[in-house]
Amino acid sequence: MNIRQAEERDTEEFAQLIQYVESTTKFMLFGPGERKYNPEAQRKMIQAFTAEGNSTIFLAEVDSELAGYIIAKGGSAVRNKHSAYLVIGIKEEHRGKGIGTKLFEELFRWGKEIQLHRLELTVMTDNRAGIALYKKMGFEIEGTKKDSLVVDGQYKDEYYMGKIL
Repeated sequence: MNIRQAEERDTEEFAQLIQYVESTTKFMLFGPGERKYNPEAQRKMIQAFTAEGNSTIFLAEVDSELAGYIIAKGGSAVRNKHSAYLVIGIKEEHRGKGIGTKLFEELFRWGKEIQLHRLELTVMTDNRAGIALYKKMGFEIEGTKKDSLVVDGQYKDEYYMGKIL
């Protein structure tokens, strides 16, 4: 397994990875087929994140194929530049094999290097595997967003989780 930062050359495969992950789990913001396949949007995101300095995308490669990602979107105001909001996605066939842990470890190393102070994310309260991973990586539940999302016609709560580096 190789963990590395995304580059423009990853645009096409990264866009496919996002679409695949969203089609194989009910725990992402976008449902299957909801987000239109748009490599150009992913290319622009990679470019913007590279320029921002406090945002990044790490990719996990297994056998020369993308297997997962973690996106860190840094704050844009002076008052929140010290923090980043995270989104993680791993291909179904690679879940539970340590990829999430490795992605977080690399993100923590990077975050400390650029002097980020706070990481945050949201997770559906019934996503047991996600919550277990986040707690293992040192995140704490800070609050609950009641009826935050509608999945298959049912309201879902989300936890706010945070970690101080």
